Parts: sequence; structure tokens; C-alpha cells
Amino acid sequence: MHKILITGAINEIGLELLHREKNIKIHYAPELPYQEILKIIPDFHCILTRSETSIPSEMIDIALNLKVIARAAVGVGNIDVDYATEKGILVINTPGINTTSAAELTIGLLISSVRNIVPSHFQMSELKWDRHAFTGTELLGKSIGIIGLGNVGHRVARYAKAFEMEVLAYDPYVSDEVFDRHHAKKCTWIELLKSADVISMHVPKKEETTEMISAEEFGLMKTGVVILNTARGGIIQEKALLEALKSGKVAAAGIDTWEVEPPVENPFRDFPQVVMSPHVGASTKEAQQKIALSIASQIPKALRGEVVDYPVNMPSVKVLSGGTVSSYTSLAEKLGLFSSQYVKFTPTNLIMSYRGKLAKQDATLLRLCFLKGLLSNSQNYVSYVNADQQAENVGLNIEEHEDPGFTDFESALICELSASGRQFVIGGVVFSGPHPRITVINGFECEFEAEGTILVTTNMDRPGMIGVLGTCLGNNGINIDQFQLARNTRGGEALSLIRVDDDLPLKVLKEIRNQEGITSACKIVL
Repeated sequence: MHKILITGAINEIGLELLHREKNIKIHYAPELPYQEILKIIPDFHCILTRSETSIPSEMIDIALNLKVIARAAVGVGNIDVDYATEKGILVINTPGINTTSAAELTIGLLISSVRNIVPSHFQMSELKWDRHAFTGTELLGKSIGIIGLGNVGHRVARYAKAFEMEVLAYDPYVSDEVFDRHHAKKCTWIELLKSADVISMHVPKKEETTEMISAEEFGLMKTGVVILNTARGGIIQEKALLEALKSGKVAAAGIDTWEVEPPVENPFRDFPQVVMSPHVGASTKEAQQKIALSIASQIPKALRGEVVDYPVNMPSVKVLSGGTVSSYTSLAEKLGLFSSQYVKFTPTNLIMSYRGKLAKQDATLLRLCFLKGLLSNSQNYVSYVNADQQAENVGLNIEEHEDPGFTDFESALICELSASGRQFVIGGVVFSGPHPRITVINGFECEFEAEGTILVTTNMDRPGMIGVLGTCLGNNGINIDQFQLARNTRGGEALSLIRVDDDLPLKVLKEIRNQEGITSACKIVL
């Protein structure tokens, strides 16, 4: 009998679906206090929550029987996913289901803010009548800058077009084809900030997006810009937004997500031109029904060890026969992850070549694993289940080739990314053990373990370059774990792969890049 603890309220349709399942017992306790959860969690195989419950390593350690953590929402910021993965616990969520609701709320906040609907409502409720105090602006002919052209962002673009607005967009993770498909003008970060009359945020909260709009960015914007945030709190620095509202740089704002939820103090309430809502982007009947159906259908599958629709951390699935061959799933994801951090262009084409024994297998999972790693930095969550769809969304065309006559190794995997004359090739093999190894990078042959923090450099092939790298790392207290050098031709260019014991700070990377003879330096974390 599988026991499920539900600590976040979900739509009744989801509860009914779970109650129909055999061998499942439900304990429904929405908003149960954290300390009370700690007392009872050891008995449960699954915990289903929303944003109310934090699931840190402390709880995971106590939950000795826990097999599944289910999030009836998109974000998983309240879950220690890395620790859950380490413990073999599957984390699942419901991405993309509230897309329409979030996009419609964005437009609602926009119209409310530019037409002063909220303050005029409150004046009417006091039996006052002042038509001239609430003169607004039209959307017709205005430009909206969409930051993040993903599931929600592209719907906002579609709705904005209905108002005959010019749609500008910034998203470094999608191809030109995606911008064209949604009739959005591709802009650089600076171009969008300087040009848009309205700026709307639609990115997940990551290290790179936290406080991506601060005082510096507000300084680049038009005077009288309108700001919308229905994505995640903390993407816009609230203190800087307050100052921009006070100065008039920002004419109006619509805010649904907050740095601290609920806000302890809310100085935005003093600004009648700010329309606020308590993180209700997904709070529609339709969205909540879809979310409940999705999570309730996934949980039984997850508890039975079946493939689920939206795994947040990749489960251990082996569908390729043979121990060594099945280990190519891990290698494929590492090759994709390496590529996502190393390639400096947006690829539009991918060619995957399966050689030797791999060519005789159904290599579908290898493709999905590589895509999962390659697209890991995109704004949408990518799993082996939705990897093909996400590749299509970013405009990546995929070809697969088989070479069963390959004899250099028992098996090999080669992946080639390209776009507009630019190309990147990476490949690897798995030796018995199993021992996954990267063996090809852009024509350089090597044999390097796909693990850890790796410094990848290219340099002119001349005496003393190994010493330059070693000295630079040593002077910064960074110890080398593994070092491999490859070159294409004598006196040409050389590639170095250096795995280090600890992190590789940006200042050290910059120092290495400034060394004479070094042509590139990049940090890869696998």
C-alpha cells in the first residue's frame, strides 16, 4: 500500500482520481505546519505539495520511505531537488499547464495599469466621480518587450498582437525561427530595454535571472515605461522598481510575484499606478483542474516505477540492452551538458551518429538524453519525456545516422551542432567498467572522464603553454585532478582539458584568457 501525504490544496478532480487508484492511501492535510509534517512524513511514500510546504534535505533525511515528491505547480524552488536526486527520490511537477492563465493575467494587469482601473474603481466605491483624474493610454501602436519567449511569453506575444502592439522579444535560448513563428522582433538585451514601452517578464528564476532588472536596467529604459512581472519574485529588484516609480521613470506596474511571499511590508500599496495580485497566475478553475489531473495521473505511475510525463530529476531508466551500451544514456546527457556550456552560438541543426553496437539499438533514449543536457539552460524545464518537443520549440532540426560497420571502438556516439556556417562536434565512448569518456572535441582527439569541474582551453601550440596554465591555477590555489592535452597539427592549435578539485572562479578564467598564447578558456561543470 502506497501512502500519499497531500499538504497543498488541489482541485477535487485530482483527489477523486487518486481515490480510485488501488493500493494507494491518501492523507489530505493542506497547509499542515512544517513541524507537524516532520512528525508524520516517515510513514509516507509520496508527498504532494504546492508552495506552502518547503521540502529541504532535513525533511528528506527524515522521510525514510519517500519515493516521490510531487509539486502541483511549475516551480520547484521549495524542494531540494539535488538532494532528492542523491537519495534516489523522483521529483515531478506540472509545467506548461497554466500557460493560458498566466498570459491572460499578464494582459489583465497591463490593461488595468495603463487605464487606471483600480484607483477609478475605489473612487467610485466612495461615490465620487472624476472622469479627468484617470486619463490613461492606449495599447495600439505601443511596443511590448517580452523577456523570455517560452510557453507564457509567446502567448503574451499573441495577445499583444491582437491589440496591434509591436512585439519585441529577448530570449538567447531560442532560434530565429521561433521569433518569426510568433511574429516577434528579435532584440538584444540592451535594445529591448531602450525601445519597449511595456516590459513583461516571462523567465524562470535562476542564478542568471535573479535581479536581472535592477537600477542599471531601469536607467536604460524609456521614461514612462510600464513593468509587468507574472513570472517569479526576485527577477526584478523591488527596491530599484520603487525608486523608478518615485522618479517617474516607470509610469505603472503590474506585479503578481514577489521577492518575499507574502510580503511582510508592501510599500507598493502607496502607488495607485501599481496593480498587485497575490501570485495568482495559475489561479483559474481551468488551470487548477488541469494541474490536479496531471499530478494525480503521474503519481501512481511514479510509485509503480513507470515513466512519468514531467520528471524534474531524470530517473534511472535503462532501455538499451547490455551494461556498457546502456551506460551511453549517461554519457549522452553529459555530452549535451558540455555542449550547452561550451557552444557560443544558437544551434539550428543537430546530427547524431550512432556507431558500432549502438547502431543496432533503438537509440531514441540517447537522443533524448543529449537534448536534455543540451537544452538544460533553456527557460523551460527539459526532461527526456519532453526533450523532442522542446528541441522543436527552439527551432532545432535533428538528423540521426547509423554506422554499424564502425570498428575503431565497440560503440561510439558523435554529436554535431551547427548554425549559419558555425559548427561544434563532440563525441564519446563507454569502456567496460563502465567508464564513459569524451573522445572527440572539434577534431581534437582525447580520452577524458565526463565528470566534475573542467577547464577547457585552446592555445597556440608552442613550448611552455602547459606551464602557463599550471602556474596560473597554482597561483590561485586551484589543484589539478586530471590534465589532458591534444593538438590538431604541430605548431597549430592545442586543446587542454583540466579537471580541478574545486570551483573555478570567474576571475581565474579571466586571468587565463589574458595569458599570451591562450585563444579561449571556458569552465564546464558536469
